[in-house]
Amino acid sequence: MSAVLQIQNLKKVFGQKASLLRPSSEKLAVNDVSFEVETGKTVALVGESGSGKSTVGLMALGLLAPTSGKVIFDGTSVTDLNAKDRLALRRKIQVVFQDPYGSLNGRMTIREMLTEGMIIHKLANTPAEREERAAKLLSDVGMVPETLDRYPHEFSGGQRQRIAIARALSVQPKFIVLDEPTSALDVSVQSQVLNLLRRLQRDNGLSYLFVTHNLSVVEYMADYVCVMSRGSIVERGTIESIFDSPQQEYTKQLLRSIPSTDPTARRLGA
Repeated sequence: MSAVLQIQNLKKVFGQKASLLRPSSEKLAVNDVSFEVETGKTVALVGESGSGKSTVGLMALGLLAPTSGKVIFDGTSVTDLNAKDRLALRRKIQVVFQDPYGSLNGRMTIREMLTEGMIIHKLANTPAEREERAAKLLSDVGMVPETLDRYPHEFSGGQRQRIAIARALSVQPKFIVLDEPTSALDVSVQSQVLNLLRRLQRDNGLSYLFVTHNLSVVEYMADYVCVMSRGSIVERGTIESIFDSPQQEYTKQLLRSIPSTDPTARRLGA
């Protein structure tokens, strides 16, 4: 199976180099990170706060320039794109952020949010066609079309995250970065959103980069896991190898921090 995303020797340094009048304030956030995401699969980047996982996610999206290394999407280097090609990339790669309360524009109706990308990328020719597509998107994420004229503050956290997922799907992407997409939700709502993401992946052939600190969520979602600590990948492997026979003490500590689970029922039903 081919790789839709290739991360090659990625490095990110924040801050300024030392000068005659100022000491160095540089911080190495990501150091020599490499991995691939195969088409239709989920790779999880796991680590504690400050491990560098979200920084890698931002670089994968093309929202943050790497200090060195490459992000290659569908065979094209993300870091070398001009403005026109970067806009086209925005359609292929989407993101769902952690906070469903902050990631949606409170001044826009749900209809405006779901049709904005269609207009920018010319995915629907008429208002009626956009309306039909927006209604179907809501249906796909388990919400009714009657909510199109409402605003984000009228919905619960779980509903807002469903809307955020629908917005990401509105431009028919191939790849979605999921940055802690369930950590702000109640446990019961988390399982619903995870089931939704797995179903959408199956139905649309999506590839995911799942960024999280929560290994119990990873156990349900991922095909392959990269464990990050202090900017580097310290362990990588399949779900089975990471959960059944972790090699690094850091990974063992992360595993000890999650509730006991039934090893015969690791994945949520799709």
